[in-house]
Amino acid sequence: MSFFRGIQENKIEKGKKNVNYITARKIKAFSVIAGTIGILLLSGCQSQTSSGQDRRFRQFTKQLFCQELSSNTISLHYTLKNPKEYDIRENEVTFGTFPTDNKNLLASVENLEEVLKTFDYNKLSVENSLTYDVLKCYLNMTERDADYILYDEPMGLVSGVQTQLPVILSEYPFYEQSDVDTYLQLMKTTPEYFASLLKFEQKKSKAGLFMSDKMAEQVIEQCKAFRDMEENNYLYSTFAERVQTVTSLSDKQKSDYIQKNARMIKEYVLPAYDKLICEIEKLKGSGKNEQGLCYLPRGKDYYEQVVEASTGSMRSVEEIRDMTRRQMTEDLEAMERVMKISEKEVNASIPQNPTSILQDLQTKITTSFPKLPDTTYEVKYVPKAMQEHLSPAFYMIPAIDAYNENVIYVNEAQIGNTMALFTTLAHEGYPGHLYQTVYFANTNPDPIRTILNFGGYVEGWATYAEMCSYYLAPLTKDQATLLQKNSSIVLGLYTLADIGIHYDGWSREDAIAFYKKYGIGDEDNINRIYDLILGSPGNYLKYYVGYVEFLELKKDWVKEYGSQASQKEFHKAVLDVGPAPFKVVEKYIGRELDK
Repeated sequence: MSFFRGIQENKIEKGKKNVNYITARKIKAFSVIAGTIGILLLSGCQSQTSSGQDRRFRQFTKQLFCQELSSNTISLHYTLKNPKEYDIRENEVTFGTFPTDNKNLLASVENLEEVLKTFDYNKLSVENSLTYDVLKCYLNMTERDADYILYDEPMGLVSGVQTQLPVILSEYPFYEQSDVDTYLQLMKTTPEYFASLLKFEQKKSKAGLFMSDKMAEQVIEQCKAFRDMEENNYLYSTFAERVQTVTSLSDKQKSDYIQKNARMIKEYVLPAYDKLICEIEKLKGSGKNEQGLCYLPRGKDYYEQVVEASTGSMRSVEEIRDMTRRQMTEDLEAMERVMKISEKEVNASIPQNPTSILQDLQTKITTSFPKLPDTTYEVKYVPKAMQEHLSPAFYMIPAIDAYNENVIYVNEAQIGNTMALFTTLAHEGYPGHLYQTVYFANTNPDPIRTILNFGGYVEGWATYAEMCSYYLAPLTKDQATLLQKNSSIVLGLYTLADIGIHYDGWSREDAIAFYKKYGIGDEDNINRIYDLILGSPGNYLKYYVGYVEFLELKKDWVKEYGSQASQKEFHKAVLDVGPAPFKVVEKYIGRELDK
């Protein structure tokens, strides 16, 4: 049984600005076969030396990695370009399923925890100790998540399957003919995947945990927007483009495949969306709560778990609230020390072409960030029909054995100005997601780490990169400070609103009153933010709290090194650790400080 949901996507909205990181290879839990633990425990008797422990540990993580990928087609093909090199043979073609019972999940976690206990931690290498710590934290988090399995919402407004599945399909890589065949088989299973999704939503409904009516209406609207694209649906055009790159195919074969893809869309994908729309309409009205999570049974406890899983921070909700307020105060004081500037002045000399901006950023980061290996990227544009429902830009994470093949999408309809484009591309590209992903892949990490989801680190780093980019733009220091601190404060406000709505139980009126204290009075915009926060609890926190956690680590670094502190060395230290809970990041960069 696989618990992979097919898509893990993170997004934030800043007024009209959304930032995306889309990956089809992150997992939320493990599917562990019954025999795994016995095999590994037996192998534990073979050697107690350090080299033996390291070898056995890597065998364990490789087995787990291969096992997970073989259970899900999307996960496998987005993670590995050449699965055969890992001795992975694909089983059933499937998107995966949506589990509604936590018993199998808890059993899987318990099995893995028992396996971990068989290793002598003190005899593991530093690299394997790091993987051990990361995996142990992930299992602990998954175990706690299991108590709230029906509280999850796979159709969230900013991270929903209904909007992300088409994007994942449109970028599904074709390396050889068998990939095309697998893709078409996968399209055929869309009704089964959505049936599993609906079974999950129906069980949520019976438990009194279904989404609010307003959220259901927005989900339906998103589904209809995709369905109603008709012949302009980008699943037609993107397939035709990708199949042309398969050089082993004849023109006749390519033409036949294009026709078959059209049939799959019309006979399976679009009817699956029709069915989804119909069933969500039926379930609408069964939701018991139109406000924050704290109004649900155990809702406040669940939100605490959401915050920890989302941010990777061990701070309590109250501690996060206090940290946010302190950072906002620092930012406000910094803003007061600089002069006002006009938006026209800011935008004057920034390149307007996304590729030019990325090239500019790639050059400018070299003084403060470690060198990146040679890599390539392609800038693509969001189809017009989906511009309203997708963010201004997003990054598609590449396969770990083809990490130099990167794609960034730009949504021209939602980019407000060139400064917004510049900072958004810093978030998605250099030194944000693309940079961090390629850097980490180049360290040759244990493969299991590439399929674990630590949104606080990943989105926190990208937000940190975005904030740094203001000082790389053609601005004066005062201009950069004013704009960067303002952007940080806006994120801080969203974080406080998220906590207020889901932890304190704010009504819409409470949210409006909160924003008015900061001079923001557009009630329509505030209501829209309220709806987004309702639909994706904790989503804003992964960006802001992750970002501030990096700032806190940086303060410790500067405190230790004083005038000798190097930004580049700090960046190298946190990037070398890679995605992990912040207590693990702190532990391993602490080893650098001890040196």
